[in-house]
Parts: sequence; structure tokens; C-alpha cells
Amino acid sequence: MEILALDVGAAKVGMARGSSAARLAEPLKTVKTSEALAGVQELIKQNKVEAIVIGLPRNLSGEDTGQTRWVREWVKTAQKEIGLPFYFQDEALTSIKAKSYELRAKSSYDEHALAAAAILQDFLDAPPHQRIMC
Repeated sequence: MEILALDVGAAKVGMARGSSAARLAEPLKTVKTSEALAGVQELIKQNKVEAIVIGLPRNLSGEDTGQTRWVREWVKTAQKEIGLPFYFQDEALTSIKAKSYELRAKSSYDEHALAAAAILQDFLDAPPHQRIMC
């Protein structure tokens, strides 16, 4: 199954893709949030995506924040336009992982695409029974 992961922010959305068979996430690109749905639909067609994983921001105690609520609303809007299963993946510490990847690999990807890849890798590494469907 081909999977697309998104690190959704108010200004930018990082995108990554991966396969449940290969279990390896690949950063793709970062787009403006206002252009994200069109970009997602394009990637779905290009990569035959079957599911979408959204990074869910929470505070260090695991509680929802204003950003969490904003992301949940963004997902509700996206689900109306995209008829695929959506999953949430806790994005705790993915920005730190993304910066680490960027430093180690001197990557040409920005931190948002790398964060999306970290979110997706966490999702792929988790047992299926721990996956949270939106």
C-alpha cells in the first residue's frame, strides 16, 4: 500500500511518501498550506496512494493544543475532497528528528518534508493495531 504523510502547519505542509511493503519513508516536498489539497491530489494520482497519514501535534503531556484542533479541522476539510482513509500519527519530536536528518544527510529537503517523513516512518514502524484512523 502506498501512503502519503503530511506535516500540516498554518503556513506550510511537508509531504512524504512510503510503502507499507518497503516500510521506508521518503521526503517529497513542502508547499504552502493554501496549495496543499491540490498538491495532495496530484501526489495521489502520481503515486497511487491508498492512505494518508497526518501528523497530530500535541503538547508534551499528550494533550490537545490550539494547533491540534486546527489540524483536526484541516483534516475534516481534506476528507470531504479526498476519498481515502486518513490516519493520525503523533508527531511528538518529529521536528527534532527532521533537523537531525537534515544535519546528518545535508539534505536538500526542508524541515517540513523531513518532518513528514519522520511522521510516516513512525507510522510504518508502529504495529497496525496502534494506528489511529481519523
